[in-house]
Order: sequence, then structure tokens, then C-alpha cells
Amino acid sequence: MLRKIEDWVNERWPLPDVVHLALDEEIIGGARIAYTLGSAVLIVFTLQALSGIVQLFFYVPTTDHAYDSISYLRTKVPFGWLAHCLHYWGAQVMVILVLLHITRVFLWGAYKKPRELTWLAGVTLLLITMGFSFTGSPLHWDQRGFWIGEVSTSVAATVPLVGDFIKHLMRGGEEMGQLTLSRLFVMHTAVLPVTLIALFGIHIIAMRRFGSVGPWDEKRRLQKGLFWPDQTFKDTLVGTTIVVALIALAVFLPPRYTGPADPLDISYIPKPEWNFLFLYESLKYFHGRLEPVGTVGVPTVLILILVLLPFIDRNSERNPLKRPVAVTGALILAGIIVAMSIKGYLSPGFAQPPVSPKPAASQERSVPRGYGMNMPFTGISEASPAPPESAARTSSPPSAETNPQDATDKGLPGQAAIIIGGAERGDPLFQKNCSPCHGPSGRSVLPNPGSAEGKVPSLNPIDRDNYSPDAHVFAEKIDRYIQHGSVPAGSHPVITMPAFGDTNTLTQPEIANIEAYILRLNGVDRGQVIHPGIEPQRFFLLVVVSFGLVALLLAGLWNKRQSRTG
Repeated sequence: MLRKIEDWVNERWPLPDVVHLALDEEIIGGARIAYTLGSAVLIVFTLQALSGIVQLFFYVPTTDHAYDSISYLRTKVPFGWLAHCLHYWGAQVMVILVLLHITRVFLWGAYKKPRELTWLAGVTLLLITMGFSFTGSPLHWDQRGFWIGEVSTSVAATVPLVGDFIKHLMRGGEEMGQLTLSRLFVMHTAVLPVTLIALFGIHIIAMRRFGSVGPWDEKRRLQKGLFWPDQTFKDTLVGTTIVVALIALAVFLPPRYTGPADPLDISYIPKPEWNFLFLYESLKYFHGRLEPVGTVGVPTVLILILVLLPFIDRNSERNPLKRPVAVTGALILAGIIVAMSIKGYLSPGFAQPPVSPKPAASQERSVPRGYGMNMPFTGISEASPAPPESAARTSSPPSAETNPQDATDKGLPGQAAIIIGGAERGDPLFQKNCSPCHGPSGRSVLPNPGSAEGKVPSLNPIDRDNYSPDAHVFAEKIDRYIQHGSVPAGSHPVITMPAFGDTNTLTQPEIANIEAYILRLNGVDRGQVIHPGIEPQRFFLLVVVSFGLVALLLAGLWNKRQSRTG
């Protein structure tokens, strides 16, 4: 039966020719681990595509729902945490693998005639990979992604003559907003993937046209190997190791929450992704009229060096030890980039100028988002239906004779209670607004004459009545105090809790960040996974055991084959 199906397909499609093109390749010098980098890039890109498709089923590319939809995916969708975290770490690893691959090709001298087209396709692959990194960060529409997009598009405006046009093209207007997110989303999910797949095809065909360049040592070139199964085995081994490492990063080092984008919070000092840090740092050396040198000149020179390399270095010698000028120049350039990147990572960064919001922007930040919309991530909780806007905004402040718990009962939770804030962003906000009364770490000893307790209550640990191991319930409890304020029980206490939300002293994202910080002080993760599918640590253990068994099986088959051929 299978034979008939195979014959039927072969009559209508050149399956044997495709298999021959993909697998039947002779490798000069034999199979090597160094040759696995190209396949590793393809494996990680495939993983990126699959995890990205999973996220598309839940991601809402709008400024009012993007952050919430990702938070919902990570916390309430079974294995949603895995899809998102794999995509995040896969993006970082893919950049590293492409850089390593292009470095290996350079050291092997594989960019020289007649492989110039292969090199140019590889350089373009690197640029597109950087483009994925650039367009991906703002899609979260969190505080970090928003300000990275704000700064990056502002930098584009410094390009002479066409800078303003480029900035408006990227943003879709003067300010960061819905059109910005839509355009970055289209670039990230449609334009760049299609271009990258086409480049993969060009790169692979060009590489197969002339085969592997092999080692530069003539004696070692006499050794022969086959892509299947020799190199395929090594590709599988390295690819499996990378996948397991990505799962480990997803389990033990998930990306941090930085809170939803808040254009009014200009205290956030952004930095680009690590692979752009050297360009970010170079901007500090060019000011005024020289600013375009850093924003345009430096990246243009680097790209030209890569593009023109095979046409400048025409010497047929491929041994790196016999190419001192090219190798030394590359080492110096790489050293400068690494040093600048490290310095950019350690530097305090640029303070951002205020963003001029539209007149209704401040009001928009304090109004609950998504109430009444059919979104699974917009309701406060199953037990607590979302209140109308007026209920959260017009509740009466508590009186002096009111018990604190009774005071909060008179006010419903605000929008911040359903936002997963970022504890790191909440830390400086807490120090500025809360530490004068509650202390820098929430362990207050400040006396409060006239109150029943005689002192300001501790937030670390917090009163058990306001604590819950459930992050959402915990945030909802303390949100009432921050939104509507509170007057401690007693006879005219000196210190009372101000209504940060009702008075719009703090925006809802800022309140959410403070709540995340208070939860962390009490050992509760605001972004805890509610429906993991399989608990992350247990899932990783299952992955290690499964891959270990498969590795043992493959190793046995490989040894059996080697013994037969030996």
C-alpha cells in the first residue's frame, strides 16, 4: 500500500529529487559540529514560527488589549507560558546563532569566490533577524516595549532629509499609538517571516550549488562524509540540546513583567535589546550636528563592511592564520562591539523627555479598560463582576470612625486589580509614594497617634486579613486601599491613607506596579501561572527524561551503524 502511494506521488511530484537535494550531499572533510550552526538557526526559526502561531490565537494587537492578552496567555492558558517564554528566549538565541554562524563562515573563508551570493544571503539573514528583534519588543505594549519603540522611532527621526518621514512611517503619525502597533505587528508576523523564508531558500540553494567549503588543510580535505546520516546526526544532537536549553530558560528564567505601557510615566529609562546596545552606547559620543553619525553612520558602515567583504578580500587563502589583516581587523571590530555593548548594559541610560499625550490621555489612563467587552482577560474575577466606571470613581471616602476593612468595602476594586504589574517598576514607585509611611521595605515602625494600633501597619508581612496566596485575590484586596484610601480605626489618627486612584495621583498602571511589588514583599508572584497545563518544573523534568531516552536510543543506533561500517 505504501509502495503504491509512493509511486503515485513520484509520478506527479519529483520526491526522489527533493530527497536527493536535501540529504545526499558529500561533505568535504567529514561531518563536524561546527557545521551545525546553520541547521540550528533553521530549527530555532521553526520553533519561533510554531510558538508565534500559538500566540496569535490569543494575542490582540490593540493598544488597550495587547498587554492583557499576553498576560492572559501566560497565566490562564494551558502551556501558554511555554509558548510565550519559548518565543522570547528563542528570539535571543536565534540572534546569537546567526552571529556565530556568520563568524564561522568568516573564519573558514567561506565567503570567497564563488560563494559571494551565499554570504550576501547570510548577511541579509542577520539583518532580518535583527529586524525581528526590533519589531517584536513593542508588540507586548508593556512599559519596556513602549519606551523602546518610542526611543527607536525617535532615533530614526535623526536620519538626514528623510528622518521625519521614516518616523511617521513607522509610527503612523506623530505619537506612538494604535497605528504604530499595527504596523509593527504586520512587519513582525507577515513581512519579515516571508522574507526570511525566501532567504533561507536562496541561502540553501546557493550553498548546495557549491557544497561545503570544508577545512583549509588539504590533508583533512581528503576525508569525506555524508550529510545523511553523519551530519544529520550531529545537527539533531545540537538542535535537541538547544531546544532543551530553551525550555530550561522558559521554566526557570521567564521574561519579567514590566507593567502595561504608560505614556505618562516618563521615569522609566529604557534600553534597547542587548543586540542593539552597542549602537545605543555609540549615540553618547555624537551630539548636535554629529548625531546622525551615531544613528546612521555607524550602522551603515558596519553593514557595508559585511556586504563588501567578499569583494574586497579576493585572496583565495582561507586559513585564518594566513589572513592576518582580515582576522585582526575582525577581532578589533568585534572587541569594540562587545565592549560597547557591555558598557551600554551597565550605563544608567538616557532619561526620556516627556511624551506629549493627547488631551484625553490622562483621563484614559484612569478609566478602566475593557469593561463590558467580550474578552476573557478583562473581567476582574469570576466572583467579582467588573464594576461600571462610575462605581470605582465615585465611591465616598471613609470617615474617621470607620474601620479600615469597612472603608474598603465601600469602594470597589479599580482597573489596576486586574492588571499584572511589574514588581521592578513598582519598587521605585513604592519608595516615592509609600515608603515615607510604610518604610523602604514595607516594615514600618512609624508611630500613628490616634489610631487603634498606634503605628502605621506593616506591609511586610501584611495583615493576614489582606493576604492571599492567590495573586489576583491579594491584589484585589490591597487595591481598594490604594484606590480609595483609608482612615485607621481610632480617635482622629494623624496619618491616613490617601486615595491615590480616586484623585488620579497615580495612574492605574502605576498602581498595578505598586501592587506587584507589595505582593513580592509577601512572597506572592503577581504573574503566577494559574493554569499551566503541567507545572513548569515538572514539565522540564519530563522533557529531560524523554530527550534522554531518545538520545540513548539514537546513540545505540549510531554505534551499531559505526560498527557495521567500521
